[in-house]
Amino acid sequence: MPPAETVNPGDPRAAGATLHTAGGPVRSGKVRDLYDVGDRLLLVASDRLSAFDVVLPTPIPDKGRVLTGVSRYWFGQTADIIPNHLLGTDPALLPAGFTDESGLAELRGRMMLCRKARVLPVEVIVRGYVSGSGWKDYKRSGSICGIELPKGLRESDRLPEPIFTPSTKAEVGHDENIGFDAMVDLVGAEMSERVRDIALRLYARGAAIAEKAGILLADTKFELGTAVDTGELILIDEVMTPDSSRFWEAAAYEPGRAQASFDKQPVRDWLETQPWDKTYPGPGLPAEIVADTRQRYVAAFERITGASFDRYLQEDVIAQ
Repeated sequence: MPPAETVNPGDPRAAGATLHTAGGPVRSGKVRDLYDVGDRLLLVASDRLSAFDVVLPTPIPDKGRVLTGVSRYWFGQTADIIPNHLLGTDPALLPAGFTDESGLAELRGRMMLCRKARVLPVEVIVRGYVSGSGWKDYKRSGSICGIELPKGLRESDRLPEPIFTPSTKAEVGHDENIGFDAMVDLVGAEMSERVRDIALRLYARGAAIAEKAGILLADTKFELGTAVDTGELILIDEVMTPDSSRFWEAAAYEPGRAQASFDKQPVRDWLETQPWDKTYPGPGLPAEIVADTRQRYVAAFERITGASFDRYLQEDVIAQ
């Protein structure tokens, strides 16, 4: 289990659990709270939003439900590639007395009851396009994570084929891109090769499904671990969500520049205009930015899954 993360006093996570429970979460991340439920874990996606590695004071309504719903969809779509940690999503599965009635209502649509796993100490990243930190690497060296690429690529160009570019996990600040050999030093050659194969297959599946919906999956980050109960390698955490992926509108795609993303782009753009030094605490967000950001997350849910988000909120199902 990952160690508890240190948060700043006054950080939206510092108050601990968002639910009335006997004990607080064993770990609070920027977005998720993790609870120990005996031989299982409860993963709860909050509506918190971070930008430039700072958790902002203004939540985005239903953001956590979007992340959970999209992940549930992908777990179903990729179970033939690798088993995953998801056991259930119904609050009734929790132990009696875990939380009160208001807490159970709040959990609908945003909880995943999961198998426990020993998390691999690397971020599992696949890139299909030259963007973000990969673009910076390419401009500097002509490669990404030590993988030599063709000369003359432009920002946001599609790569000849997707590449596996792992990174370190950072509790504070940014992760750092590493080469495949460095990953071998961390988890061994056999595991590294297996993870690379699975990650590329997951990306290919996700990119094909997203492209049918008019969305380009530029890059994405996976989390893998070994199940505590069986020792098998499993897919954990969130999967191909707007928070863990760079989704682009295919109809507006234009190589040679940065692309607008289906995520918190309105927040980033607004923050860049503010007199803020990108350290804690962040500024509160205006209502129109909150509404625009929520709409982008909901649009990503509906286009990727083909399901109604309103129905998901009402019935906790992913269906039209």
